[in-house]
Amino acid sequence: MKPMPILTVSSLSKSYPGLKALSDVSLTVGSGERVALLGHNGAGKSTLMKIVLGLIPYDGGTVTVHDAAPGSTEARNHVAYLPENVAFHPALTGLEQLCHYLALRGEPASKAMPLLSRVGLEAAAKRRIGTYSKGMRQRVGLAQALIGHPRLLILDEPTSGLDPVSRREFYALLDGLAAEGAGILLSSHALTEVEARTDRIVILSRGIAVAEGTLTELRRRAALQISVQIVPAAGAEAAIAAVFPQAEHRAGSLHLACQQDEKLALLARIASLGDKVADVEVQPPSLEDIYSHFSRGAAA
Repeated sequence: MKPMPILTVSSLSKSYPGLKALSDVSLTVGSGERVALLGHNGAGKSTLMKIVLGLIPYDGGTVTVHDAAPGSTEARNHVAYLPENVAFHPALTGLEQLCHYLALRGEPASKAMPLLSRVGLEAAAKRRIGTYSKGMRQRVGLAQALIGHPRLLILDEPTSGLDPVSRREFYALLDGLAAEGAGILLSSHALTEVEARTDRIVILSRGIAVAEGTLTELRRRAALQISVQIVPAAGAEAAIAAVFPQAEHRAGSLHLACQQDEKLALLARIASLGDKVADVEVQPPSLEDIYSHFSRGAAA
C-alpha cells in the first residue's frame, strides 16, 4: 500500500533571468518515507527546497504540503527545515536556545529537555553552544526542527562535516522519525550513506528530474553491469580460468561482469565448479554508479 503523500510536487517550473532552474519536476514524499534528492551543484535542489518551504514563488505547476499551499500557515505548521550549516548564539546553552525557539512557536519551555534528550544532548543541555562540536550543533538544529511534531522534514546536506559515528547516529534519529510517520526529503552528496538510508531516490540534473524510484528500480532502469568476483580454492585458479576465459585476473581472484538478467545463470555455472571455488562476491552497481549514469545521460 502506497503511503499517504505529505508533499506533492507536480510539473514544477522556476526560472531566473537567463536560467531555467526547474523544468517540469514532479515528486512525492509519503508518510514515513525517506526520499533522497540528489544532483550536482546548480541542479535545482536548493530552489526546489525553497519553493516547498514557501520562501520563493514558482512559475508553473503545483506544490502542496499536507494539502496546503507552501508558505501558508497550515503548511508551516507541518513542515520543518534543517540547513547544511546551522547558526546559534554561542553564548547560549542548548537548553536556552531551544527554550527561545519554543517560545517563538508558542510552546512551553518544559518541552525543551525532552527534545534535547531525544537527539542525545541531555547531558550537554546546560553547556554553552560555543563549546559544541558541529555534530552537536546539528543535533540542536534537529531538536529545533522537531518542535510541533512536523509531518515533513526538509534536510539540506544535514551530515556535512560530521564524523562517521555522528553520521550514523544522525541517520538513526531520522529512521526513528520516519517510523513514527514523518516524511523526510533529504539532499546529500554523501551517496554511500544515502544508499542504505533512503526509501526512494530522485536525481536532478540541470533542473530536470532525470530519474526517480527505489534503488532496485533505478538499477534495473540503468541496466549497468554487475561485478562478480571469484576467489579460487588453492591450486584451482587455472581450472576456473579455463571455464571463464573472459575473466580478469586481479590479485589471486577472477573478476567477471554481467547484466542483471544473466546473474543467476552465471552463479549457477560458478556453483557447478564445486570445491574449486573458495568464495564468490556479487557487487551490484552502487548509487554512485547509477547517479553518474543518469547525470551523464541528461548532459548528453
